[in-house]
Amino acid sequence: QVQLVESGGGLVQAGGSLRLSCSASGHTFSRLSMAWFRQTLGKQREFVAHMAWANGDTAYTDSVEGRFTISRNNAKGTLYVQMNSLKPEDTAVYYCAATTNMYDLRYQATYEYWGQGTQVTVSS
Repeated sequence: QVQLVESGGGLVQAGGSLRLSCSASGHTFSRLSMAWFRQTLGKQREFVAHMAWANGDTAYTDSVEGRFTISRNNAKGTLYVQMNSLKPEDTAVYYCAATTNMYDLRYQATYEYWGQGTQVTVSS
């Protein structure tokens, strides 16, 4: 069973930066594809970014492309997302997700394991 714990959320002004972390345990981290999703109140959870385990391929949703960077440290079992030039519309609860799959990584249903989420609030 994989356990995921997010950290690094908080309140930041528009234009600022935050780095979220997701610490994973219970599985060989290097063999997990990892992703970030986010959800605002009353809306469906949406894909933000993913990184595949075998080849390290990354992908981003259009609204964060060029501002967010997903990365991982396999030795530490930790996933990151560096979020720059934050906008009020980035305000959400951010969730870390993990899967042993390599494909369909933009879809929530692909992921077997989820963290509890960390709140990011961007003020205007």
